[in-house]
Amino acid sequence: MLRMTLFLRSLVLMLLIGVATIIWAPLCFLFAPLPYNKRYYWTSRWNMFVIWAAKTVCGIRYEVKGYENLPDAPVILLSKHQSAWETIFYLYFMPRPLVYVFKKEILYIPFFGWGMALLRMIPIDRSKGKDSFAQIVEQGRRRLANGQWVIMFPEGTRIPVGEKGKYKGGGTRLAVETNTPVVPIAMNAGEYWPKKSFLKRPGTITVSIGKPMSPKGLTAVELMQQVENWIESEMRVISPDAYSKK
Repeated sequence: MLRMTLFLRSLVLMLLIGVATIIWAPLCFLFAPLPYNKRYYWTSRWNMFVIWAAKTVCGIRYEVKGYENLPDAPVILLSKHQSAWETIFYLYFMPRPLVYVFKKEILYIPFFGWGMALLRMIPIDRSKGKDSFAQIVEQGRRRLANGQWVIMFPEGTRIPVGEKGKYKGGGTRLAVETNTPVVPIAMNAGEYWPKKSFLKRPGTITVSIGKPMSPKGLTAVELMQQVENWIESEMRVISPDAYSKK
């Protein structure tokens, strides 16, 4: 009975997201002539709707710890990655427009990709290797200078709850290249919006924001080690059961 209830609620949520995406993506083109901050605001109302729908239909709530650690200055956000929830949540929740670094193929996704194409993101061609990182630095520097925040997921892909992926240094290399602080973020969205699972479970997601870490005097590897240590330590605080047997 419980599984059927979860299935029906998850189905309703997916239908709502699908309908909202089909309606909202064409509307994004109407926002294109607006100043960028307004265009970003109206486009991100889709994200706000999805988070609201997840709460209303599936009972997925959230709490944020450490919001006061977000500075009124350029930063690079480096977050744990467990589900689609956080990619949706951060875009509308953060106090400054975000710049995601993602593979360019996402732009080809009907409706969703169209909306992303209208925002100042950094789509990259991973097949170009070093050239792709040069693109990240060039565009990232420009976006940071314009007052936006760059956000990256160091593990590169969604990691199952209770596990740790290999932390890649792209985010901290960008921080060192641009002399920009990084802000580590731990969160446990995968417990309620699991990776590759249709079923969504009710509960409260914890998003924990750490203090900014300066790249001054550090290599990208050293800075990433600090980020990894903080995130993985904090994950054991916000998801103790998931790590109790590790």
